[in-house]
Amino acid sequence: MRLNGEISREEEEEERKGEEVNSVRYSIGGSGFQHSQKMVVGYALTSKKKKSFLQPKFIGLARNKGIFFVAIDLNKSLSEQGPFDVILHKLSGKEWCQVIEDYKQKHPDVTILDPPDAIQLLNNRQSMLQDVADLNLTDCHGKVGIPRQLIVTKDPSSVPYEVTKAGMKLPLVAKPLVVDGSAKSHELFLAYDENSLSELEPPLVLQEFVNHGGLLFKIYIVGDTIKVVRRFSLPNISKCELSKVAGVFRFPRVSCAAASAEDADLDPRISEYPPRPLLESLARELRCRLGLRLFNIDMIREHGTKDVFYVIDINYFPGYAKMPDYEHVFTDFLLSLVQNKCKKKPTT
Repeated sequence: MRLNGEISREEEEEERKGEEVNSVRYSIGGSGFQHSQKMVVGYALTSKKKKSFLQPKFIGLARNKGIFFVAIDLNKSLSEQGPFDVILHKLSGKEWCQVIEDYKQKHPDVTILDPPDAIQLLNNRQSMLQDVADLNLTDCHGKVGIPRQLIVTKDPSSVPYEVTKAGMKLPLVAKPLVVDGSAKSHELFLAYDENSLSELEPPLVLQEFVNHGGLLFKIYIVGDTIKVVRRFSLPNISKCELSKVAGVFRFPRVSCAAASAEDADLDPRISEYPPRPLLESLARELRCRLGLRLFNIDMIREHGTKDVFYVIDINYFPGYAKMPDYEHVFTDFLLSLVQNKCKKKPTT
């Protein structure tokens, strides 16, 4: 059974390794708190995600802490496998969602990272940013919103009319409406004039382009932990350039293709990190509203301002290997799940 993702045969070895988990004991916590037990993380990831995420250094660190990753066999019933303490997944499709829901009903103590119905909200760019638009962050040293946007689902010839009707300003960023994990769903186009908009293929979302100094902030969320990485992005577009250029230009997934800007010599007015209180409030609100613990936020600062920010994308279970110190951050997060469970159990 193939569930919108390829599971490599190499993962059969991971299943065999999982058999040794029963003899493993580890200690978590501090201040003399000791809790000896095993921790098994069953994972259902595509081969590409497994390769990027489950790197040797991370697996080794996790094993030293008593955490074992075991591949889930999609050709077997999930209830017949395990037992698992955590299920980590990034597959899609109604069939897989039902498998997870059924398993959760039978095994309520197992932590699911993350609930399929919550993940689905990020598979559509209309619902993806709605929670950000509804936010009202006060006393957070800044303002966060989303670019003005328009959802287009009709035929391409209607796009120029819809844009004019909505009063949107050029240039416009166009993205596929549905995010399905494919490279195509992360492509973006930059449209300089209304007539060229008819070249685009709905369904799509159009966003007003916001000049942001060519810099993007990738905000990684792992439970309560927040890490920010700066990446190069699309450069500013002047009014002069806008008057001279026409057409639609395609770009790859900018946040992934762009080089890191961490060591670049940049104008501090552009490169300064968003205020920490703002990031903490934003992450806390979105964790609650989205019902997710593993995601990242693509955010930009409006050029010429100090504290006006826009969220332009949210991704579930992003490429954490690009996040500094991800091995320790993720290991600590998994251990915290066990600690929280222990605290909730009644004492005898």
